[in-house]
Amino acid sequence: MSPDLSRFDRVRAVRFADSVVYLLDQRLLPAEQIELRCETVAAVAQAITDLVVRGAPAIGITAAYGAAMAARQRLAEGGDFHTDWQTDLALLGAARPTAVNLVWAIEQVRNACAGLSAEDVVRVAQETADEIARADLAANYRMAELGAQLIEAGSGVLTHCNTGSLATGGLGTALGVVRAGVASGKVSRVYAAETRPWLQGARLTLWELMQDGIEVQLVADGGGAWLISQGKVQWVIVGADRVCANGDVANKIGTLAHACAARQFGAKFMVVAPWSTVDLGTASGDLIEIEQRDPNELLSYRGTQVAPDQARAYNPVFDVTPARLVDALVTERGVIIAPDTAKISALAD
Repeated sequence: MSPDLSRFDRVRAVRFADSVVYLLDQRLLPAEQIELRCETVAAVAQAITDLVVRGAPAIGITAAYGAAMAARQRLAEGGDFHTDWQTDLALLGAARPTAVNLVWAIEQVRNACAGLSAEDVVRVAQETADEIARADLAANYRMAELGAQLIEAGSGVLTHCNTGSLATGGLGTALGVVRAGVASGKVSRVYAAETRPWLQGARLTLWELMQDGIEVQLVADGGGAWLISQGKVQWVIVGADRVCANGDVANKIGTLAHACAARQFGAKFMVVAPWSTVDLGTASGDLIEIEQRDPNELLSYRGTQVAPDQARAYNPVFDVTPARLVDALVTERGVIIAPDTAKISALAD
């Protein structure tokens, strides 16, 4: 019997109520738990850009509800509904370039509403957003079960960034697998990489796991390789912002280093992502646009300068792990061992 994971599923990053999108402001965690009220599509798009909400599935859910909110507002304005609403969708779609769920969710809403009257768009857009959120949560529970089955008893795991409830519709992708592994007694040690420069691992992953009562240790991003080399980590388990048709994986910067260390020292590398993150239209990681953010995110931290005056920084926030370094790709449709184009295509059919 699978363990009950509902006790690990107590946080929601996104909610939609009274035609307003509410986002738990993840920039402030763990010190403060404050919801940001987004009343316009511009506010939703800016919140995505500013990392109020982050994690590919959560970004997609946010965009879908932003589209639903925009439809309701455009109907009330009485202008050129369809033209104005398409402008809103374009604004949402440009908020962050790398996370494929953002564009995927918008296209789900757009396609569901194609050819409908303005009144029906308002209704169907919200129904579609609700279904995206529901399906993501169901997918996470399924992936947690499938991923945990791969883990051997007594394993230590290393995770990167935050892939839990804060990054999804609930429970999490990679962190859902970690939680299921702990609940089933297979995972005995959990390490979380700090994830510079926004420290999602330190701030968010530790916050989630400590609320669960799961023992976790923080490690510097550069310390993961040493842990792996010492035999303390049997599985590196990460999420993804995009999985290409050939199995290449775009994820938070630092992921590639963990994958290389895992291959060098005999640990296994698992990617956990819903099928909505699989981008069959992008053949390989070479074609992914990697988001570049403000260099000041590296040069300072929360307003305190940490580098010399006039220092320069290079700040890509994602990297691409080649498919050859991925031991297992876990989706709600099934598990692919050593993913490649043929195996991913077969699962798509």
